[in-house]
Amino acid sequence: MEFKHTPVLLAQTVDGLNIRPDGIYVDCTAGGGGHSFAIAEKLSKTGRLIALDRDPDAIMAAGARLAQFPNAAVIHRNYSEIDSVLDELGIGGVDGILMDLGVSSHQLDEESRGFSYHSDAPLDMRMSQSGMSAADLVNTFDEQQLAKIIFEYGEEKFSRRIASNIVRARETAPIETTRQLADIVRDSVPQKARRDKNPCKKTFQAIRIAVNCEFDHLSEGLDKAFARLNPKGRLAVITFHSLEDRLVKQRFAGWSRGCICPPDFPQCVCGRKPQGNLVNRKPIEADETELGENPRSRSAKLRIIEKAERSADVNG
Repeated sequence: MEFKHTPVLLAQTVDGLNIRPDGIYVDCTAGGGGHSFAIAEKLSKTGRLIALDRDPDAIMAAGARLAQFPNAAVIHRNYSEIDSVLDELGIGGVDGILMDLGVSSHQLDEESRGFSYHSDAPLDMRMSQSGMSAADLVNTFDEQQLAKIIFEYGEEKFSRRIASNIVRARETAPIETTRQLADIVRDSVPQKARRDKNPCKKTFQAIRIAVNCEFDHLSEGLDKAFARLNPKGRLAVITFHSLEDRLVKQRFAGWSRGCICPPDFPQCVCGRKPQGNLVNRKPIEADETELGENPRSRSAKLRIIEKAERSADVNG
C-alpha cells in the first residue's frame, strides 16, 4: 500500500527551520517523509534527524523514503512523547522541530481508515490504528458528551440536534460506517446548511479530534518540544483549522512575552524575559502556485518561533 501525501508549505518550512548541516532536528509527524526528506538532504554526516509518527503506515513509508540517510532515525511514537524519545537516544537539546498537524492525504484517501465522509467505510479514524475508534465513541458516549465534542471540536451550531439523532439512531442499530454517520448528520441540519457546503465536515473533524486526543497531545507536545530546543533553535508548526492555530498562536505568544507587570507600574519588577522570539508574526500560507497544485494546502498556516539565546527565568 502506497502512502501518498503531498507536504504542504515545504520550502517555507525548511527555510524557516534555518537548518544547520551539523544540527539535530525532529520531524514530529513524519507522514510520507516529505518534510523529513527535505530536512535530511540539508544535513551533513554529523547532522541528525529523528522522524516520529503514531501511524504504522506512515512509519513504513517514511522508513523507506529515508533509508538512504544513515543519520535519520524513524521511530513509531506519538510526538507528545518527544522528551522520552530524546532521552532514550541520549539527546539533550535539538536545533529544530517540525509539527505538521491534522490528518494526512493518505489517511483521508485510504477508505478503510474511515476518516472521510465521501465514501462508505468502517467508522474508524484512529491515527495510531489502535485504541478507541470513532464507532466506539458514537455508540457509547452519552448525548451530552457527543454534543459537547461536536460543538467544541467542530464548532458546529447544530451539535445538539446531531447528538440527539446519533443516540436515536443507535437505539435501532449500531452506527458502524462513515456513511451511516454522514447520513445522520445530513438529516440533522437544515436544508440551507446542506446547500452551502458539506454539513459533515465539522462533525467528522470533531469526532476525529476526540478519538485521537489531538488537542491533549498538541498541548503536551508543544511544551515538551519548546523545552528541548537549544538556544536559537526553532519550532515550526503547520495547522489546518482555527482551533489548532489558536492553540499554537497563544502558546507562541506566551513564550515570546516578556514583562507581565501591571501596566500602571512605573518599571518592571517581575524580571520576566521572553523565552522565544516569533520568526513570523503573521502565519505563512500557501501561494497561488501551491494552491493550484495541492488544494488541501488552502487551510494550512505555518508559525515559527525561535528560542531565546539564554533561557528566561520566569520567576525573575
